Amino acid sequence: MHERERHRIILSAVQEKSVVTIQDISELTEASEATIRRDIAALHVQGKIRRVRGGAEAVHPPQLGNLAGRPFRVSESVNIDKKRAIARAAVDLCEAGDAIIINGGTTTFQMVHYMAGHRMQVMTNSFAIAEHLVKHSKNTVTVPGGAIYREQSLILSPFDNDAIRNFYARRMFIGAQGVGPLGIMEADALIIQSEQKLMHQADELVVMVDSSKFNRRSSLILCALDRVSAIITDDGISEEAARMVENAGIRLVVASPVAQLAKEDSSSVA
Repeated sequence: MHERERHRIILSAVQEKSVVTIQDISELTEASEATIRRDIAALHVQGKIRRVRGGAEAVHPPQLGNLAGRPFRVSESVNIDKKRAIARAAVDLCEAGDAIIINGGTTTFQMVHYMAGHRMQVMTNSFAIAEHLVKHSKNTVTVPGGAIYREQSLILSPFDNDAIRNFYARRMFIGAQGVGPLGIMEADALIIQSEQKLMHQADELVVMVDSSKFNRRSSLILCALDRVSAIITDDGISEEAARMVENAGIRLVVASPVAQLAKEDSSSVA
């Protein structure tokens, strides 16, 4: 990842979460901690952030009330090749006329790039997904009522009397903070509440996660593995993680970023 992109991620992160650690940014950018220290020092000199022990903080702290988890614009470019390959595999599961639910997230968002030629009925709580599909596809788009959380680009409501209960889907596609033996993990209780409401309206649950998510844990469980029909990930998945998925009776779909890139290149030539 280039220096400019790392700086963008650091600046976005501190605006959304007041203080970020060197370890957090290193994980986000897949750069060494030494590199991140140099980046923070450079941005500190420019007056764009304040360097603190073990990390950085915003010059002007963000407003309170944000959801837990990484902001959409921070995570969007992380592991982008893997997310694109996973998204393509997810759309390949869909058929014309399907009714599907797409939960908000940066991996699920990548599905929109492969849905332009489809005509499906789509329910999504993602403002970004809804906007893109309305502008660039002929899919029918439905969104639930609620407040828009700008940082995660989500539409969330604590109330039951919204459009969700009137929509029935063949499949629901979601991302996750982590996947482990205890189930699918998320970082925020409000997000879990929203996802569980949506899950009740779908026959199958398809989880879309890059291979790094099998090494991450969160304190909140969205659902047990027996609720999941399929997991789509990239070819970096470990044998141990693959065995866990298959032993749980879940269909495992492995998408190759290299193969996806070659497919897109050949399409552009054609």
